[in-house]
Amino acid sequence: MQRSIVHMDLDTFFVSCERLIDSQLNGKPVLIGGTSDRGVVASCSYEARKFGVHSAMPMRMARQLCPEAIILRGNSGVYTKYSQLVTEIIKDSVPLYEKSSIDEFYIDLTGMDQFFGCQQLASELRAKIIRESGLPISFGLSPNKTVSKIATGEAKPNNEIFILSGEEKPFMAPLSVRKIPSVGEKTYRSLCDLGVKKIQSIQEMPIDIMQKVFGKNGANIWKKANGIDLSPVVPYREQKSISTERTFDKDTIDVKKLEGLMVAMAENLVFQLRRGNKLTACITVKIRYSDFQTYTLQKKIPYSASDHMILPIVLELFRRLYNRRILVRLIGVRYSHLVEGGHQIGLFEDPTTIKLYQAMDLIRERYGDRSIMRASGFEAKSISRWNPFNGEPPPLLANRRR
Repeated sequence: MQRSIVHMDLDTFFVSCERLIDSQLNGKPVLIGGTSDRGVVASCSYEARKFGVHSAMPMRMARQLCPEAIILRGNSGVYTKYSQLVTEIIKDSVPLYEKSSIDEFYIDLTGMDQFFGCQQLASELRAKIIRESGLPISFGLSPNKTVSKIATGEAKPNNEIFILSGEEKPFMAPLSVRKIPSVGEKTYRSLCDLGVKKIQSIQEMPIDIMQKVFGKNGANIWKKANGIDLSPVVPYREQKSISTERTFDKDTIDVKKLEGLMVAMAENLVFQLRRGNKLTACITVKIRYSDFQTYTLQKKIPYSASDHMILPIVLELFRRLYNRRILVRLIGVRYSHLVEGGHQIGLFEDPTTIKLYQAMDLIRERYGDRSIMRASGFEAKSISRWNPFNGEPPPLLANRRR
């Protein structure tokens, strides 16, 4: 049976979410990410891309290329909320889907032709997502994941492309080899050095040559260039951990503020646990010093999503880990072994504490993740811009119920 695989990608997802909140951002160059010189661009609008700005670019360079850009630190809670909304729409509409990132999905519609017609079904699903979420989304539909992903890139912004079986090679032939998902910057430069810039050049090569020059990855690139990809759509599975990191604008040795920031980070992640109806059983703390030596320490705990249970352990691990007494570049915290569930009130536990968490979470849901926090965490913001993208992408926790 001929496969029908859809790749859907929310266009400039973080920027689009911010524009739903503030319409004044529409039509303007917008950058999301670390606001310090050490920060990176997590997402940028198409208006900013015209100046040469792209994701993963150092923010300092982005500001030089596009001085008039509006720079936002981003809000992981907002992005998680919208990602979850789109995930639920897809989950309720298709038999099998894979969530490959916070804003990307693969959908297997194989066999649906006899009932609806895959192209019509995909188009109706895209229209439903746009209608119910307000977010722009593009998709590519083809017999496999590679061609569909490339097609989505060509469909952007906010459009769709359908590639029939047998049309994969002609569709990809005129495109840059950089469009192939497994071709990174280093491989791209190597291919250019060989005079290979278009996918058609790889299609016309024997697979043996690609394999000889690039090894196993060369054979993989050749297959993808020729529209050969048998990888399945992997059913979505629950996220098993969440984490966050902070890279400082300037390396620091201020222990008090380091501890305050660690508490603020840990507190925000505990909120993410409760919002996603999750409990953690393992806490990990990470420190990277100015000489780039990195250390981690972890501890298993009874399943919990309570500040008064988790935050003291985070501080304990940090104090045990921080023993070199030299400048610190980065700190991070991670909760793993996640399971579904809510906090169970103990026999002698004060129920007022749980009510306090509920009130604080309500404020965060309404006014943003950082609208309320402990005083020590607020003070620590002076040494590190509160930026959810300095280390990792925003937690996908609330999506995972991604």
